[in-house]
Amino acid sequence: MKSHEIKAIIEGLLFVSGEEGIDENQMMDVLEIDRKTLKFYLAELKEMYHSNNRGIQLVELAGGYQLTTKKEHAIYFKRLIQSPTSATLSQAALESLAIIAYKQPVSRVEVEDIRGVKSERPIRTLNGKGFIKEVGRADRTGRAILYGTTKFFLEQFGLQSVEELPPLPDPVAEEEVEEEVDLFFEKFQEQFSDNNTINKKSV
Repeated sequence: MKSHEIKAIIEGLLFVSGEEGIDENQMMDVLEIDRKTLKFYLAELKEMYHSNNRGIQLVELAGGYQLTTKKEHAIYFKRLIQSPTSATLSQAALESLAIIAYKQPVSRVEVEDIRGVKSERPIRTLNGKGFIKEVGRADRTGRAILYGTTKFFLEQFGLQSVEELPPLPDPVAEEEVEEEVDLFFEKFQEQFSDNNTINKKSV
């Protein structure tokens, strides 16, 4: 592979790895290159983000690498979170939020196992808007990030604690599961919309 292609693949790996990051061994296995070569390309990427005044940066944390935003831009991200439209959540985000609320602490992989689809983007959205936060690391290989809900989540849903969440549907026959899940998420979304309207009016 050519140099630019390897760097593009590394960038893609960093992007799909999200906030959990990716370590050198994983990248070496995927790219089939040695550590010295990998570090060379990582250094080039880091310099590229720095010298071109990009909005993201490459950082090394706990033996892994992540693409992150820059501290000096934090004020703009805060404005986005606090904007009037920031409370609107997609169906994917609401589903992910419901799973985290009931299963917390829970990892992204566990959320994806329940939803059956990738959930990196909705989890990133929920984290950025303050509905969820990192509450620890899984005590197993990979040390995956564990997520839980926040005080902001409780305020938006008009709850004193997660114990006040509506009960989950009773066990149902396999052929009825999809219908029950759809109904549950619909109720969850209605509760979010109702409480969010109240909170907006009170601001």
